[in-house]
Amino acid sequence: MTSHKTTQTMKPATAAKKLGVYLEATPAEFQEGVVTRSELNALQAEPPQWLQELRRNGPHPRPVVASKLGISIAGLARGGVTEALTTEQIDALKQDDPEWLQKERATQAEVRKEAVRIKEKNAEKAEKAERLQQSGS
Repeated sequence: MTSHKTTQTMKPATAAKKLGVYLEATPAEFQEGVVTRSELNALQAEPPQWLQELRRNGPHPRPVVASKLGISIAGLARGGVTEALTTEQIDALKQDDPEWLQKERATQAEVRKEAVRIKEKNAEKAEKAERLQQSGS
């Protein structure tokens, strides 16, 4: 009995997400087909011109926009940004530095600081537990 190796495929939306691009801005043939794992790997390894252009100038999906602005996706929504933005629009937002963006950046900085604090606390606990275990054996 031989096992058939099936080709793993994904929907264009999944592939676009993995590539970090806005699906609606991709070429029609990309949007309408399915993408195999090997095709995705090839796109990541040697991005074609359209992919390079999208990554450089957008429009970018919300996770990319949020990352470029240094805020969360929820922060984008609170700021009223619900559409994909181009690199130019993101740069303009950074330049204008509206109050909501300043607030969201501060919130994000606090979240990161808290994450680091929790990580350090957990590492300390693990270290103490390890020392206790070693002294008990």
